[in-house]
Amino acid sequence: MANLNVAAVGIPGYAKSIAKAGTSTDLIFYNLKKGGTTVTFIEPVRYPERLAPLFYAVSMADCALLVVDAITPEFGETVVMLDAAGISSGYIILRNYLDKSQVMPLLNGTVLENYEFLEDNPVEIRERLLEDAVSISRPHEDFEGSVVPVDHLFNVKGIGTVVLGCVGHGAVHVHDQMTVLPSGKTAQVRSIQKHDDDFTDAEPGDRVGLALKNITTDELDRGDVLFTGEGLKVASEITGPASLNKFWQLPLKEGMMLHVGHWMQYIPARVESVDNGDDWHRPALKLSLEKEMVFLPGDTAVIHYLDAGKLRVAGTVRIE
Repeated sequence: MANLNVAAVGIPGYAKSIAKAGTSTDLIFYNLKKGGTTVTFIEPVRYPERLAPLFYAVSMADCALLVVDAITPEFGETVVMLDAAGISSGYIILRNYLDKSQVMPLLNGTVLENYEFLEDNPVEIRERLLEDAVSISRPHEDFEGSVVPVDHLFNVKGIGTVVLGCVGHGAVHVHDQMTVLPSGKTAQVRSIQKHDDDFTDAEPGDRVGLALKNITTDELDRGDVLFTGEGLKVASEITGPASLNKFWQLPLKEGMMLHVGHWMQYIPARVESVDNGDDWHRPALKLSLEKEMVFLPGDTAVIHYLDAGKLRVAGTVRIE
């Protein structure tokens, strides 16, 4: 089954004209299925009041569907979030008589400058994204094992613990013994569902529901990572080079409270040290986290500063 995960951002509820609504919390998932091909739309709820749902939606995505009906601070912040997360593939829908020339100045120099502009036609958009789901090419990975960040969890009567997530790396199989980080607990995969159908395995990009044995929902939380193999790290302190976006006007300072987003983790972090070198847009950071973060060495996390005003997405940090 081919699946494409799409961050549906810009206009709340737009994806319901394309797909069927599913799980709804601070994210709404819309599901589109045609034969063996599926598209999962992920839409943030309560943005711009809360920034975390926008990060979550973008962090799970293979590509973006950005709908624009006005040039607002929220539009600008969404562009910066997509750029920081490296979502290099996507489509832009202009409404309310907006012209491409009005938005391109804000897209130049970001990954969005290569997005394709489409007409506001849900039928055509649906078919285009189904085609993309079939043709998507995922990079070859040297990582041996599997990684599934948890975004939702439930206790289902007659089944037990069920978690939802997108397979980030590797393949997951029924009966796999998986470690849960950061707790270190273990769980066995009882069954796998993809878009309400049962499967014996799941691959990178698949949106899955995993029924788990030997663990309860009280022992799990959003942001936990299920994995097999080796290579994942857990740390309450991270260091690495940061890159602040070109729109950011505030140098980072010691003592500043940030939020660091990685996979489905969104963790408060205190700046312990900053080395600005010759360019304060490229500082070396040491961050102390309020809870442990799970990552692969060399991963990139998104830095947020919630007290910044209209633009709260500062940039990225490469975790070493």
